[in-house]
Amino acid sequence: MLEVRTPVHDDLIDHLVRTTPLQRGEAARIVLDVLAYFDETTEEFVRRRHRELQSRGQNNTQIFARISSELPHRAVAPPDLSLRQLRRIVYG
Repeated sequence: MLEVRTPVHDDLIDHLVRTTPLQRGEAARIVLDVLAYFDETTEEFVRRRHRELQSRGQNNTQIFARISSELPHRAVAPPDLSLRQLRRIVYG
């Protein structure tokens, strides 16, 4: 079995292996996936969420209100953005 080593996060991976039924490789993949998710810039997050919500049939009024309410709950909360700033991120 291939062992995945990520020295920077070994302590977190070891903790997951000890406290869950995950194998080391699975725990490492989860840690890396979560870190990649939270590594998104504000602009990348706004664009991704806009696409996701638009694909679910929501209109821009609903979408930008929802994104605006989600932003403060990101791992590193970005500055407050107006609805106009959110639109400019998506449409330039």
